[in-house]
Amino acid sequence: MLGVNSLRTAVAILSVLLLVPVITAKELSNTQECYLDGWRHPLRCERISVGHGDSKVNLAVFVSPALDETQREPLYLLAGGPGQAASGLIPLLHTFRKINQKRAIVMVDRRGTGHSRSFGCGIDRHTPMDLSLISKELEQCYLQQANFANSLSSRQAVEDLEKVRKYFNHKQISLWGGSWGTRTALLYQQWHPNSLKTLVLDAVAPIDTKVFLSAAAAEDAIQILMRDCSLEFSCSKFGNWREVLDKLLSQWDESKSMDFPDPVTGKPMKHSMSRWVLQNTIRAALYSPEAAAQLPFAIQQAGLGNYYPLAGITGLFPESALGMSLGLTLSIACAEELSRISEEEVLADTNGSFAGNAFLEIFERGCEVWPVADRYYAKPQHREHPVLLISGEADPITPPRYAEKQLGYLTNKQHLIITSGGHINSMRGCVPRLIEEFLNSSGKELATTCIDEIYRPPFLSGIYGPEIMQGVTTTTASGKLGENAP
Repeated sequence: MLGVNSLRTAVAILSVLLLVPVITAKELSNTQECYLDGWRHPLRCERISVGHGDSKVNLAVFVSPALDETQREPLYLLAGGPGQAASGLIPLLHTFRKINQKRAIVMVDRRGTGHSRSFGCGIDRHTPMDLSLISKELEQCYLQQANFANSLSSRQAVEDLEKVRKYFNHKQISLWGGSWGTRTALLYQQWHPNSLKTLVLDAVAPIDTKVFLSAAAAEDAIQILMRDCSLEFSCSKFGNWREVLDKLLSQWDESKSMDFPDPVTGKPMKHSMSRWVLQNTIRAALYSPEAAAQLPFAIQQAGLGNYYPLAGITGLFPESALGMSLGLTLSIACAEELSRISEEEVLADTNGSFAGNAFLEIFERGCEVWPVADRYYAKPQHREHPVLLISGEADPITPPRYAEKQLGYLTNKQHLIITSGGHINSMRGCVPRLIEEFLNSSGKELATTCIDEIYRPPFLSGIYGPEIMQGVTTTTASGKLGENAP
């Protein structure tokens, strides 16, 4: 999404796996206490030196201490991307407040992110929309910091986590991972099994899964959206809006893109918007059930020549994307993901999907100028740690089938699938309570019927929002009836 007249929307696409609001931290001091915006309580903050020479980094570590004196192992939060800083997961401290009562919560900004020598290459909202220009800037960034770029890897991130564990003298730790953070957690489980007690994995990216092949998953997500829309009266009146989308994408050209308004100012765009940007706009909206609920109306209106609702969706995610460190993203993506994807797999994945190659193309172009050495993972070995898996049925990049079919080596796992859920569901409904119970019970079987009460948000039915009428019942995908279901 090299967004409208800048990169503000594109960086949202480059965030790859996790659309969680990124919070800007205040300048770290040399004291043991600091604060992060969005959290009023003091944190214990540390700087831990890792690396050598021009690849040296002082890791920024933020600890929210347990409110009660207990012996329960701490919970480490692992951010997604790859490229998001753990300090951007501050909203989870609110969600996990009860968990935090009896166990410390630790956030480590991995090398190249956040306050640990952020490796963003100067790409921000003011960067013009042009893949060729972006590639040139990235090339210069790589040449200026080639040693640092080549030093970054998943193995190194895991070893840094282990160093932090030892620094705090934590005998064992539990891990919560979101999206790409689940990959980091699963690798930590492989390499340091004795240091680990429990895993909570939300939006699972298994070690063997090529998650950058995401077009088919995006297509599945929009098909589920179509299903749910057809079951709600106010949305079903839009008819075959998917056909409208296909026509819009097939006929998209520079002349039409000039009619697309800037999502911030509402004025005509200064630069044309390519088809792949529009494809990624739709794909990014599917991450969030709230944004996805706006798509049928916005697409139907775009088919009538009114692009304002769709432009509004385009502008939903820029702030959450600005915390991504694209240098780190490319160092991991190019070496560990694109290096193992074949052209035949790309064709199979993109065939029949509205998203096509729009998402992968961004990284293909970036990796052309980011020549890090290929890195491969060993085959995962069986592990017996308690693992809670959480998936959204309509997740456009880490669908439930990944967790269902590609984690056979985990012998003690439970899987929550949120009906119509998008990407990352730890903050929805009763899921935070289930996570707390899972951690406190060392992985005992959960009573999970409460997740059946988590509904997709109501669809946007017009410019004034959802259609809400007293006493109206809605049918969920499971066939249940709910009164004014949220």
